[in-house]
Amino acid sequence: MDPSADIKPARLTRSLLGRSRQGALATLTPGSGDPYCSLVNVASLPDGAPILLISRLAVHTKNILADPRVSLMLDERVPGDPLEGARIMLAGIAEEAEGDADLLKRRYLAAHPSAEDFVGFKDFSFFRIRPKGVHLVAGFGRIVDLAPKDFLTDLTDAEALVEAEPDIVAHMNADHTDTMNLYAVKLLNSTDGEWRCTGCDPEGLDLQDDRRTLRLDFPERIVTPAALRQALKGLADRARSLPSP
Repeated sequence: MDPSADIKPARLTRSLLGRSRQGALATLTPGSGDPYCSLVNVASLPDGAPILLISRLAVHTKNILADPRVSLMLDERVPGDPLEGARIMLAGIAEEAEGDADLLKRRYLAAHPSAEDFVGFKDFSFFRIRPKGVHLVAGFGRIVDLAPKDFLTDLTDAEALVEAEPDIVAHMNADHTDTMNLYAVKLLNSTDGEWRCTGCDPEGLDLQDDRRTLRLDFPERIVTPAALRQALKGLADRARSLPSP
């Protein structure tokens, strides 16, 4: 399948990157080169690249420091047969993150609030995975290989939005919880809950209620806070106009 002929694979990949909270991380054992797989918590940067908070005492961290090549599997965790849900295998290079400490911490803790204590431990560090490609399985006969340019969110000219993200998230969670619940129920076919905003980027808004996560795609690319306000108002108006499920 040619990804350029159908934007849905790219959008689905971005959605999985934005709303996944756990994944299977495969690393390479030094010396033997044997594969080693472990369960890790994940978050994402504004462009969708995965973030890990891992201990240097863990086997997977020691493996990464010896050979940074990794793969990360993320899936939709759908009820029933898990093979019926969409999933991606992201191949990339894991690097200990340098710079952007506030962004990494904020993004990760928005997804995993209970991890705040670990951030202060000396043996824990943030790692980012620089994607080399994604293998997407989106259902029977829907298997696509995507290059980073096809699925990472383009942040060109979106500096103002990225810089304003902390204020946007705080504002949404303080003043618009009803609206986020409306988005979840009316636009994303979910159920009522204590939905909160965990992040935003030019392509969409990330929502979370405990272990449940959702991705609200914008109708068009957004690069400024002002445009975001208009888009969110339009989505709220649309949601209110829809009949109750």
